[in-house]
Amino acid sequence: MQGEIPASEFGLSDRFVRLATGIRRPGNDAPNEVEASVVCQHLLRDVEQSVLPCATRPDHQNQHPNPTLTPRTLPLACAARNGESRMFTTRPEIAGTFGVVASTHWIASQVGMAVLERGGNAFDAAVATAFTLQVAEPHLNGPGGDVPIIIHSARTQTQQVICGQGVSPQTATLEKFRELGLDLIPGTGVLPAVVPGAFDAWCLLLRDWGTWELPDVLSFAIGYAKNGIHIVPRISAAIEGVRMLFEAEWPSSAAVFLPNGKTPAPESLFARPALAATYERICREAVGDSREARIDTARSAWYRGFVAEAVDKFFRTTDVLDASGRRHRGLLSADDFAGWSATVEDPVSYDYHGHTVLKCGPWSQGPVFLQQLALLQGFDIRAMDPLGADFVHTLVECAKLAYADREAYYGDPNFAKVPLNTLLSAEYNDARRKLVGRDASLELRPGTVAGHIPIVDRDAAERAYLLNRAPGVGEPTVARLGVIGADTCHLDVIDRDGNMVSATPSGGWLQSSPVIPELGFCMGTRGQMFWLKPDLPNSLQPGKRPRTTLSPSFALRDGKPWMAFGTPGGEQQDQWSLTFFLRMVHHNMGIQEAIDAPSFHTEHWPSSFWPRVARPGKLVLEGRFPNAVMYELKARDHKAEKGEDWSEGRISGARIEAGQMRAGANPRGMQGYAVGR
Repeated sequence: MQGEIPASEFGLSDRFVRLATGIRRPGNDAPNEVEASVVCQHLLRDVEQSVLPCATRPDHQNQHPNPTLTPRTLPLACAARNGESRMFTTRPEIAGTFGVVASTHWIASQVGMAVLERGGNAFDAAVATAFTLQVAEPHLNGPGGDVPIIIHSARTQTQQVICGQGVSPQTATLEKFRELGLDLIPGTGVLPAVVPGAFDAWCLLLRDWGTWELPDVLSFAIGYAKNGIHIVPRISAAIEGVRMLFEAEWPSSAAVFLPNGKTPAPESLFARPALAATYERICREAVGDSREARIDTARSAWYRGFVAEAVDKFFRTTDVLDASGRRHRGLLSADDFAGWSATVEDPVSYDYHGHTVLKCGPWSQGPVFLQQLALLQGFDIRAMDPLGADFVHTLVECAKLAYADREAYYGDPNFAKVPLNTLLSAEYNDARRKLVGRDASLELRPGTVAGHIPIVDRDAAERAYLLNRAPGVGEPTVARLGVIGADTCHLDVIDRDGNMVSATPSGGWLQSSPVIPELGFCMGTRGQMFWLKPDLPNSLQPGKRPRTTLSPSFALRDGKPWMAFGTPGGEQQDQWSLTFFLRMVHHNMGIQEAIDAPSFHTEHWPSSFWPRVARPGKLVLEGRFPNAVMYELKARDHKAEKGEDWSEGRISGARIEAGQMRAGANPRGMQGYAVGR
């Protein structure tokens, strides 16, 4: 090929390189634009001449005929060899043989690595990482929150789930909420509080699988809470978003999060002395003749001692303004704390193209990941462009069907009969798959299971006004009521023995509920995920787990432990993580490539969060998707729109492959990091 490439061809290649590498075209970044232009010119010239030195297989030079390559499929043309990366990523996919830690905050990841360096195992490291995340990301999780954990034990070669999802209070009944005049459980305040499960779950993991003492794993979080931790801009923004609520209604939160009456400045140090004092007292009370006994006495101090007593007193005596626009007292009591403890159970699983994916049970939304895999078994995902309209459309339509079943059938299996075997069966999914057509569905369509009546909420789209209602006389705005964006954390750990952890801690956000003064932290609001209608799988009942959105993931490859992964994101968790997984399995992306690649989500079904809004047909594409993809999806009746360029997903992951550990973390928000050696 002689001369320069025509401008029309160059425009496509330029778009490809920006899409695949994240290079934008800012007016003040001429060097990057020049570099992108040079790369594009050479790529297209080599494609034209069929002399492409393959990005992943140097021995494949001259083996790619022109028709199989396009600027968008070029980096996906070959399977990786020996785990080699095939295109530019925002950061390297780290590799090592000693240990790796990936999480949603760089400080927490480094804490986990420090534990491994000092001889701790993956379980010790995960616990230390998690407690540090409570201090580093208080707008995303806290001591009063929840956590589901999936672990792999190298000693027993087994995988198990630790359920750190607490239950509803014994006085939380449908009749009680009818007396209060509520048809939805508020998303903030003290009414939606359930027993905080995270502390007991982490202690159980440490006691039965770890090797360290509790004060040792807590020492990192205590040090940061006492001396201060770096504040990222999003924490400052979250506090500022509820500053008026704190000042006017939640003075105990103002005392903690508005030091000297001001929102902490971004990138400043922020201390939590009351939280540090709480954890120091826990450590002092952790006494006993053995490590296990000392951990158990710490659990008792939390659930049968001063922590439970402080929460009980605050909830009984304090009127708290919540998202309903009214003031209520809490229902959670010390007896509720004493009657609950974290449990260990088997994960649910599904086999897919040589991989076995493990998830938590239907007390979480985790099985929707598996249901989507069961539907996708009948599609040739590998043949689809992983950045193309067919790929997006197929995943979104399958998600609509799986999440409709979540709404109809999922709930705490201690209270509800969940037909999970049927929902994952080949016969059921063969029939459901026929509902996926060329065009987008705007309906909420749960499947039919013998012996069950699928009831789903049909009013969700009409409640959107509650999120942006104008203030009226005596009616605070939603922002003032604390209903602002909240999210979650995630962590993955592998140690040199092959122990692995995937966990998604959340709840107890600073904006969710007022701080308990004696403790320095607030309770969670997971109870908002219950329905206040009778006889549904996820109807409110005393002592029941709300069907949580928290959903860590674990996968085996050819029967051997392969990857721990997950993401924050509420309804999006089992959309983003599925897209990530499929791109690795079918398109040979590495962890970091699959994390960095543009993602998407739909908001088609009712949200799990107050006010339980649905937006039928809505599809949000990350801004780096080509406009042509969005227009094609619109032509297929999706209500498609674009978000910011780096806005979809906060995935991290860690895997074992070919004798090495590899890990990656999300660059969006500039917080997550993977470390290891």
